[in-house]
Amino acid sequence: MKTQCVEMNGRVTLILPNANYRVKVDAIEKEVLCYLAGKMAKNFIKPTVGDSVTIEMSPTDLTKGRISRRK
Repeated sequence: MKTQCVEMNGRVTLILPNANYRVKVDAIEKEVLCYLAGKMAKNFIKPTVGDSVTIEMSPTDLTKGRISRRK
């Protein structure tokens, strides 16, 4: 059974090594550690600092997420 994802909008604040990012989420006013979704990494789409992104998070762990889309 596939778990439900929570989608939120945020802004990239810091680029970390190994394609990790710090994203400040608008809804919860926290910074979340995120990685790139498979299609973004495959197509070499790299967000920069200040980009608005959509992230998917598990409802059980709101400290980690996956960047699914750059706006």
